Amino acid sequence: MLNDHPNVRAETRARVLAAIDRLGYRRNLLARALVTRHSRTLGVVSFDTALYGPASTVYGIEQAARAAGYFVSIVSLRTIDQAGVRDALDYLAGQSVDGVVVVAPQRSAASALADLPRDLPAVAVEGGHEGDVPVVCVDQIAGARLATEHLLGLGHRTVWHVGGPSDWLEAEGRAEGWRAALEAAGRTVPEPLPGDWSPRSGYQAGRLLARESGLTAVFVSNDQMALGVLRAFSEEGVRVPEQVSVVGFDDIPESAYFSPPLTTVRQDFGAVGRSSIEVLLRRIEGSGSYPRERLVVPPEFVPRASTSALT
Repeated sequence: MLNDHPNVRAETRARVLAAIDRLGYRRNLLARALVTRHSRTLGVVSFDTALYGPASTVYGIEQAARAAGYFVSIVSLRTIDQAGVRDALDYLAGQSVDGVVVVAPQRSAASALADLPRDLPAVAVEGGHEGDVPVVCVDQIAGARLATEHLLGLGHRTVWHVGGPSDWLEAEGRAEGWRAALEAAGRTVPEPLPGDWSPRSGYQAGRLLARESGLTAVFVSNDQMALGVLRAFSEEGVRVPEQVSVVGFDDIPESAYFSPPLTTVRQDFGAVGRSSIEVLLRRIEGSGSYPRERLVVPPEFVPRASTSALT
């Protein structure tokens, strides 16, 4: 009855549910797991959920898992490496999780996926190309191309770039897309400025960019660094977008309220969460060997007031 068997009559179901409500009955999930050999719990291993991207990814995964009838156990690591992943998996194994999602935005994290037990259903988010674990990711290269081509389409001769940390796969993909768009258009590729995702690093890069002669357009690898760039430009007397157009990446909730509102590239973290859970559940419910999957979620360009045509 509690498993929604189709042969139970509606009147019987109603009487039983009324009795359950009256008695305050709760299912014994441990007993159910012993019978079905499934805990209805999924593990999530993530890195630095204080950052907007990883935090939003984990939230999307958790919402999708709950919608599918699964509980979620989350392990957030300060750094993802082979030892950290192994410890996290040992912890989750103690909870008899049915499968795991590893949010692996760094190259070191992607390499650590090789340590995953072969009998444990698993999916990586932003996990690179190594190993046999299926991957769900946003098309970072396409998103950066959208940003760069938008600026070129406004008449800017070239586009400068403030990049993310060198060991992050997302930063690598965004830099690759920016460079590819400039090269395809036959434009000069300026030396990118390094950043670490923080507004502070964007501010430092913005102070340097404000002194560049002929600068008219900047693609910044995330919105938080773009905030720092905008602050630096304001202090240096550089008007946005009248003198320099700025595009970010992520579409954080605050980006629409920057001064000026930030043109950016949106990542659909809800779609990433749903897709990763769908792939994982197929592996949990299936049998035998699985072909390696790579499911790519398209980004969305969001135009606002921080860009304008070159005059």
